[in-house]
Amino acid sequence: MALLLLVGIEALALARRPTHTHLIVVASGIVVCLCAVPAARIPLTARARTAAVVSLSASAVLIAGQHAREVWGLGEGIALLVLLTAVVRRAPGRTAAVLGPMLGLACVLAPVRDIRPGLFTVVSVVLTVVVAAYSTILRRQDARRLRDLAAVRAAERLELARELHDLVAHHVTGIVVQARAARFTAPEGRQAGATLERIEASGSEALGAMRRLVRVLREDGVHPHPVAGLAEVCSLTEAFARTGPPVVLSVDKGLAQALPDDVAAAVYRIVREALTNVRKHAADATAVRIGLRPVPVGAELRIANDGGSPARLCEQARGGGFGLAGLTERAEAMGGRLSAGPAAEGGWELTAVLPLDGGATV
Repeated sequence: MALLLLVGIEALALARRPTHTHLIVVASGIVVCLCAVPAARIPLTARARTAAVVSLSASAVLIAGQHAREVWGLGEGIALLVLLTAVVRRAPGRTAAVLGPMLGLACVLAPVRDIRPGLFTVVSVVLTVVVAAYSTILRRQDARRLRDLAAVRAAERLELARELHDLVAHHVTGIVVQARAARFTAPEGRQAGATLERIEASGSEALGAMRRLVRVLREDGVHPHPVAGLAEVCSLTEAFARTGPPVVLSVDKGLAQALPDDVAAAVYRIVREALTNVRKHAADATAVRIGLRPVPVGAELRIANDGGSPARLCEQARGGGFGLAGLTERAEAMGGRLSAGPAAEGGWELTAVLPLDGGATV
């Protein structure tokens, strides 16, 4: 609306001596400004292509024919710069490589329509170069962030698979040992003996597959380490409280005994990342509250603190780091969910819900 209003003001100012050249300028400005308006139904590339073709066509007609004595075109120029920024930053690579130069050329040629381009042409060229360069920098930063985010998610999945291997291997080993013992101590019966023998064989094959997986991880430079759980959470909070704000840890007794090992490991990782974020982004916090309680869909972990300035909270909420992204990937891979953001009563709050039935697929 602001750009269309600017085009309208230019049209009224030039209406005292209107010519067909001014009509072309006004019509081109209206079309380009409309193309700059975000529309969900019309893709950015279609709007940018239309604006570039219309603007370049108008410039070609006016430059090749009769120049206008007085042409402003500020609204059209700003709209072209807006489209140039959007295309260079968000359009696919090949599309940006074609539409970007077209929009840039349209921005440069817009003031050349005047019979005396003068200083306005130089300003237009400088603005076009600056906007294109800045948009390219933003595009590279976005691409780098996406690569880093993908690397964090891949590392988190690898860590999760490694921890689950250690836990599943422990249980499968127990199954194999018990099946082997039962096969020799069970009463005489071919069917029971054959069934136990198949259980033992299947368990042995599963253990072999998991050992091969660990060997591959070690060859890639990833060395397994003991899986942490709720006991380590207590040690972690005590160590944090010695150098930071006090931590109040509340764990439901019944849940602490029934919590699966993989869920306990996820709780430890989430608490560790949350305390790290408190130290980095909420150094003025006076208390940290950590609660783990049962809910109908599993276990709910809630971590809250009363620190952090509004500016830092907003920056963290926009996803300034990758720790929370990795934890979200872990929670979703286990069939749960994780959310974090400014709390209603002030400070920062992280909530994670993890299933306990082990039915999620990884």
